[in-house]
Amino acid sequence: MSNHVITMYDYHVWANQTLINRLKEVPRELYTQEMKSVFPTIAKTLVHVYLVDSTWIEIMKGAEMKDAMAANLSQMEQLEAKTLEELEVFFHEVAQKYRGFISAHDDLDQTIVLDNPYTRVRETSYTEILMNIITHATYHRGNISAMLRQADYASTMTDYALYWYEKNKDLATAENRCE
Repeated sequence: MSNHVITMYDYHVWANQTLINRLKEVPRELYTQEMKSVFPTIAKTLVHVYLVDSTWIEIMKGAEMKDAMAANLSQMEQLEAKTLEELEVFFHEVAQKYRGFISAHDDLDQTIVLDNPYTRVRETSYTEILMNIITHATYHRGNISAMLRQADYASTMTDYALYWYEKNKDLATAENRCE
């Protein structure tokens, strides 16, 4: 399972970057334009995805859930004022934190006790947490895609199946450079 969740995490990073790249192609004002959706703007949706990723890595590194949530939520307004390119840097940094965590842990199926202030205490594995952040972001990338279409712009495909081909294309390109 650990290898699969690592691949899925790599997909998560790829899909976020693919969507960010698409957002760079649409008019700048669309990023903060108010719309009827789960979140009122694309910016707020993307910040939410980042904050959830950022919160979970802190929990995985040992922070109490309520403390990690409070620390990250206190940044929300400041992050929502950032440009797309500035937020992109934050996404890269949190991905590096996850990659460092993953490479430092041989057993991602190891469990920790999670004290969720919204539900209850439960034991969960790093693998489950990673799958949660992956599926959470997938849901909200879908929200952003719907927002783009609502504003009469095409979105971009971030399906896992496309990732397979993109990943293989990158490997083939690297192999051709080695020949």
